[in-house]
Amino acid sequence: RRTTHYLFIVVVAVNSTLLTINAGDYIFYTDWAWTSFVVFSISQSTMLVVGAIYYMLFTGVPGTATYYATIMTIYTWVAKGAWFALGYPYDFIAVPVWIPSAMLLDLTYWATRRNKHAAIIIGGSLVGLSLPMFNMINLILVRDPLEMAFKYPRPTLPPYMTPI
Repeated sequence: RRTTHYLFIVVVAVNSTLLTINAGDYIFYTDWAWTSFVVFSISQSTMLVVGAIYYMLFTGVPGTATYYATIMTIYTWVAKGAWFALGYPYDFIAVPVWIPSAMLLDLTYWATRRNKHAAIIIGGSLVGLSLPMFNMINLILVRDPLEMAFKYPRPTLPPYMTPI
């Protein structure tokens, strides 16, 4: 019974993560980081809240949003490592900051005594406000993104978007 419960938590976490990845850019490539920032902020804050609330309501465990955000962060670090292995500089990918926003969501879920509507409204507002702020600070700290864009264009970009 306990094994099934843990397996369910893992399955929901993986599916929520895939949902988030497919919701738009989930990584900041420094060549187009600021361009994708608005799309990222809207899609990621929405999917973090939807995925995590779904997850918490089924498991009833506060702390699951932070677990979910940690999985997303690990995925992004793996992607960062893959690009680095391909010869791109370490700063080519800025890892987004999900964990503090997820912790706020978990805290809200705990504080509202599992009132799902309050958790969604208050927690969703906190995530929607905090996630873009944390990531804006994160992107400001990237070393010379313009140089990165011109020096290391991504091979996946269509020709009309490749910096000259």
